[in-house]
Amino acid sequence: MGVTGPIRVVVAKPGLDGHDRGAKVIARALRDAGMEVIYTGLHQTPEQIVDTAIQEDADAIGLSILSGAHNTLFVKVIELLKARDAEDIKVFGGGIIPEADIPPLKEKGVAEIFTPGATTASIVAWVNANVRQPAEA
Repeated sequence: MGVTGPIRVVVAKPGLDGHDRGAKVIARALRDAGMEVIYTGLHQTPEQIVDTAIQEDADAIGLSILSGAHNTLFVKVIELLKARDAEDIKVFGGGIIPEADIPPLKEKGVAEIFTPGATTASIVAWVNANVRQPAEA
């Protein structure tokens, strides 16, 4: 039996990065597109993010990082999901991420990376196309 209801996305700001305007814009765009969005707020640890995603029965985690710690924090979230047998939760991210860092992040399990200039429409379209499909109304 398939999962029903809207796509559920946890939007999180891991680490010490204190700039969350972009994360809030993405959270609102996903919500306006009919998804359920849980925004965790600033300064979350990877453990807190994964705990929230599992408790909220999330379909995806969207991470926003501007601090340069993406190689460490994105990978830690992936590792924790794997350790908690929750690899079905897709992880995508965005922020200030150099092009050279994107292929290694994808190899480690990050489903997609959005860099500055990505439109909210393209992010919503990607989530709709790549995260489980919502039930028909």
